Amino acid sequence: MVLYAVMPRARKNASPKDAKLRVLSSQLVYKGPWFAVTTDHIQEPNGVTARRDLIRHSGSIVILPVDNSKKGEEPRVLLIQQYRYAAKSLLWEIPAGRIEPGEDQLKAARRELKEETGFSAKRLKPILHFYVSPGFLDEVMFVYMATGLIAGEAQPEDDEKITSRFFPLSQALRMCLKGKIIDAKTISAILWLFAQTTGNFK
Repeated sequence: MVLYAVMPRARKNASPKDAKLRVLSSQLVYKGPWFAVTTDHIQEPNGVTARRDLIRHSGSIVILPVDNSKKGEEPRVLLIQQYRYAAKSLLWEIPAGRIEPGEDQLKAARRELKEETGFSAKRLKPILHFYVSPGFLDEVMFVYMATGLIAGEAQPEDDEKITSRFFPLSQALRMCLKGKIIDAKTISAILWLFAQTTGNFK
């Protein structure tokens, strides 16, 4: 499938600062339980007229569970492992899931953490947010750090088979750098935590 076809047609004397995005037409192509797909014809602020096929998503919540309860020791990160069909392999990740319609981020974070790991958290702090793949997907991921972890029983969905394990931060970082962790949200969160822990980029 061709994701988009661009037809350059810049307006003369157009100023991107003054111009606004214009949606010339929008057609719903597919609507499923998790996302929708639209074909839009737009005029961008820079004057370019283009077709954009977009995957529309309500957004995702991501949780970085951190055990920093032992003073003087490096923090540990709780990772989960599950099979990802798109990647055709088992991946190490941090917990994440779709934000349900009308659900606030904090509630979603508590729900996903409990469902996938069994843990609850005394503290949840927003640390990052980013677009996953803004070329054709409008999904934004909101990352929360969870500390003060309290163990409990996981409540995975029927189609989820998840195992979990704590890793020292230094080991999790090496896994990212050596390609053993290849999930973007997990790499982003671990690099953020490492930077904070070492005193860089505060």
